[in-house]
Amino acid sequence: MEILVVGTGAREHALARTLSLDPAVTGVHAAPGNPGIAQHAALHAVDPLDGAAVAALATSLGVDLVVVGPEAPLVAGVADAVRAAGIPVFGPSAQAARLEGSKAFAKEVMAAAGVPTAAARVATTLDEVAAALEEFGAPHVVKEDGLAAGKGVVVTSDRAAALAHAEACLAKEGGSVVVEEFLDGPEVSLFVLCDGTDVVPLVPAQDFKRALDGDEGPNTGGMGAYSPLPWAPEGLVDEVVETVARPTVAEMARRGTPFVGVLYCGLALTSRGVRVVEFNARFGDPETQVVLARLGTPLAGVLLAAAEGRLAELEPLHWRADAAVTVVVASHGYPGEVRTGDPLTGLDAADTVPGVHVLHAGTAVRTTADDPENPENPLNDPLLVSDGGRVLSVVGVGETLADARRAAYVAVDQVNLAGSHHRTDIALAASEV
Repeated sequence: MEILVVGTGAREHALARTLSLDPAVTGVHAAPGNPGIAQHAALHAVDPLDGAAVAALATSLGVDLVVVGPEAPLVAGVADAVRAAGIPVFGPSAQAARLEGSKAFAKEVMAAAGVPTAAARVATTLDEVAAALEEFGAPHVVKEDGLAAGKGVVVTSDRAAALAHAEACLAKEGGSVVVEEFLDGPEVSLFVLCDGTDVVPLVPAQDFKRALDGDEGPNTGGMGAYSPLPWAPEGLVDEVVETVARPTVAEMARRGTPFVGVLYCGLALTSRGVRVVEFNARFGDPETQVVLARLGTPLAGVLLAAAEGRLAELEPLHWRADAAVTVVVASHGYPGEVRTGDPLTGLDAADTVPGVHVLHAGTAVRTTADDPENPENPLNDPLLVSDGGRVLSVVGVGETLADARRAAYVAVDQVNLAGSHHRTDIALAASEV
């Protein structure tokens, strides 16, 4: 089987790496990929947001499956273009991807499907925002309605900060926000594979959204994750499948927009029971990195079955007993104004740590002939540099969370990137359970 993975980040690196290890896969391609993905796949310089170009590439390569990683191509209709070309694709249509592309639409679907979630109000003016903040009280939860790369949510007890975030979102063309009641309790991410009718859950994971230790600092796209969750209640996955995933997939089918791909269920385990915090229409990053590290069943056949509406035919998925922890190494300034172009070294040493593999998120190869720091010393080899906010996902696997965590942090210590930062408490509390 030949497979094309669309995207550039650590999630796509995790997918390409896992697919390359599948005995049924004869070749992996990526559009456009990144320097790390190049270890496992042939790279193609195609705009991942250009559906026609992606479909043309898939056709010319003769691939058997296209896997669309990020949300932006899905919302832009890349999966639709590939399907129109007659190629199986793992990823929802643009209409179905509105579950992520619009928080308001997701709330509408959840209400119709009877899915438990936070009470919410959609606001298009500051007066409406102020009224909703008053109704729900603090802590205030304000979400940008559209895509925001994981950074469009503010949770704060500061009413002025909540209003300022809302004002910035409303200032955008067609801007609107969703104001929600605050959900207490720990959060859990559960990916559910969908084929438009049937669903197959993966294992739960937990990610860390705040930039700093102790869940301090601004929201980010995610600074780390781990799986399994030793504290999660028994029966959680079955409950989410029956009360969240199945009703949502059935409602999407009823609307004539069947959901094919990953339904990312962001959940809060509140004092009143499980509630949906958000839906995403793709694998989460960085949770994918730890979930795939634990998957024992070959991935390609599972994704193809979802793309072709055959999930009901699958045998139960096999999961390794090992634990996995991923730590994100971020650039100077992230999640604010990011500095890029810094040399990145130590990855070979990190990769030699037992139980560790390093996934590239925001990297590039600098091919300039001269060292800008020393023009008299030409570079003989291309230099790996940072090229984004989240630069690497360092994944540790071990018998226990403590083992996996130890391996990941030993490897992180081998990485050299000027001005970089990472959290030191990923999976710490869970490893002590």
